Order: sequence, then structure tokens, then C-alpha cells
Amino acid sequence: MRKSGAEVWEYRFRSKSEPGNPTRQITLSVAQHPTETKARIALQAQLLKINGPEAFKAQHEPTLAVVIDRFVQEERLSEILAQPPGEVTIKDGLAYSTAAVYTSFLNRHIRPRWAKVYLSQIKPLEVMDWLKTLPLAPKSKAHIKRMLHLLFERAMLWGLVEVSRNPIELVRIKGGSRRQKQPVVLTPDEFQGLAAHLPETYRVMATVAMCTGLRISEVLALRWDHFDFAAGTMLVQQGVVNGRIGRNKTEASRDVIPLDEGFAQMLRDWKEARSEHGGLVFPSPATGRCYHAGIIMRRHIRPAGERIGLKAVGWHSFRHSYRGMLDDTGANTGTQQGLMRHANVSTTMNVYGRASMKAKSEANSKVVQMVLPKRALCA
Repeated sequence: MRKSGAEVWEYRFRSKSEPGNPTRQITLSVAQHPTETKARIALQAQLLKINGPEAFKAQHEPTLAVVIDRFVQEERLSEILAQPPGEVTIKDGLAYSTAAVYTSFLNRHIRPRWAKVYLSQIKPLEVMDWLKTLPLAPKSKAHIKRMLHLLFERAMLWGLVEVSRNPIELVRIKGGSRRQKQPVVLTPDEFQGLAAHLPETYRVMATVAMCTGLRISEVLALRWDHFDFAAGTMLVQQGVVNGRIGRNKTEASRDVIPLDEGFAQMLRDWKEARSEHGGLVFPSPATGRCYHAGIIMRRHIRPAGERIGLKAVGWHSFRHSYRGMLDDTGANTGTQQGLMRHANVSTTMNVYGRASMKAKSEANSKVVQMVLPKRALCA
């Protein structure tokens, strides 16, 4: 503590890299690090920079906080999240949505439980028992597990622990890969009934989602220069999350998709009816920027679904419905994967692979006709 001025924590050490090994010190603000534990955690990150990984390990066993802090700094999470609404300025970093998810997992779950724990003391069984106590869906727990796995991978990369099998690989989460609720899948007639209860702007948005399978983040970020009406194509290359427009969810999501002529005419009519023909296809009249999907869903999409007797209809229902209708058309797996813009066909078939009753009935009948004798079918 100082006799005057703001209170600080001081750590003194000898600098062996300088002639005479002079004494140096690291000063940390008490206001930013009110307890000794928090000060020691912050100090570890400073010592890591000074000593390097090997010397640091020899003198100070690293806690997970050291890994978290370096991960946050190297991935520029705070900088990415500080970007104002509109086009993102950081093009070479994580997507805004990814940075937001990582930050939430770290601050709400991982830091409070594991920040002060030495890496060598984080055991898979303890992690598994801890995950069981979290009041979250299995899928969310699986995401947190993957975050921990990533942190250990970085710790090995940075030389904070020996390169070996990642201990988080041993953690198992029951039901982590299964969907807890069946998605709402609309038939064409049900969609028309729902659309009839929507104001025009949201009806056009929903129609775009239903006819293309685009995620709502991609629909809201569409610009008129993404359309080539002469060639009959549409470029999908960006999405919007919390008002920030950036690149799509995955590399596979960035693609050119075909425009049906009837669908293209609907869009041309929508464009001609607008006084502004440039920029966003769906600019908010209040801000001129992108709409917020969650507000539209709560105020319009879900109530419209309830009016026709469907509960829990959301924006992603249109993407699931699009996948179901592809089944009805008889489109093969590769075509469906391409139109859904999935990197892995397993996502197309497992996550979105709920075939409609019509498609299942027709496929089943074809098998029955091959199996049963013809006279039994004619009887």
C-alpha cells in the first residue's frame, strides 16, 4: 500500500535479462483488482510475458485465468464486441456472433468456476460433474465443453502445459448432440395461413426465408447488389447479429444460389414499390439499418403462428420447412446439402433431416410395391 495516492498492488522481481539483475516491479490497481486473488491472477499474465512459457511454468504454475486472458486478448473479443451497429470493421477476426458467444460462456460459466484453478488440477470428472449442475440444455453444455477444450488446446500451443491428450476429450455429456424439441415444420398451406396474418414487410421477409432456406440473419443482411436478376442468381455472403453486419456463419454458407423466376418477380415488385432502390433489401424505416430479428419474431411471427394454431413458430421454422420440402421434391442428398449451404452433409441429414409424412409415405409405398406380390396389391 502507498502512503499517498491510489492504492496499488506491487510485485518486485529481479530482471535477469538486464546487466546487474536490477530490481523491477509490476504495479496493479486495487480498484481494478480489489482482492489479492484477483491481483495474483492478473499478475500471472504479466509474468508470462516477461519470463516466457518455460520459465513461467518453472516458477508459477498457470491457472486457467492466464489462458482465458491471453485468449481474450489474442482473439480481440472485447474489440470485436465494441464495434457499433452497421458494417463490422474487423474483417480478419472472429465473427461478431462467435465473439459474443465465447464471451458469454467465459464470463457467465467458465471464469466463475475455473479461473483460479491450476491447469494441472482441472480433472475431467470434476468438469463433467460441474456441467451436470448447470441449468442449461445439453446442447449448451456441449458448447461450454468445447470452449474448455479450445482453452486447453491453446494452453498446449502456448507451452503452458505439456502437449498431450486434451483432458476435456474425456468429458461426456448425455444428449449433447440431440435436439431437445422437435422443430416446427410448416406445410405450404400452413405457411400461406401464417403469412396472411403478417404485415407486408415481414410477410416478404418470411417468404424469402421459406423459399430459399436462408437464416434470418442472412435475410436481414441482403443487399440489392447481391442479386443478379439477369442471371437468375443471388449471392449469400453476409449476416447480421445484434445490428452488426459481418460474414456468414461458415465458409460453406457463402455461396450463390438460384433464383426461381416467380420468386425473382416478387422481389422485383418489392424493389419497385420502395422509394430507395439501393442498399439493404429490408432497411428499418426507423434507423435505415437492419431490423432486429428477435423483436419481429416476438411481435409478429409467433403471434401469427398462434392464430393458425401453431405454437413456437420462429424464424428457423422456415429453414426447417425448406429442408422438408426439398425432400418432397425428391432432391438428392448432395443437392439438398448445396441448397442448405452446409459444410457437412451430416448436418443436412441429422439436424434438418426430418422428412415430411408425404415423402415418407411415398418412399414407403415404393418399397412395399417392390416387396409384395403383384396379386396382393391388386386384390
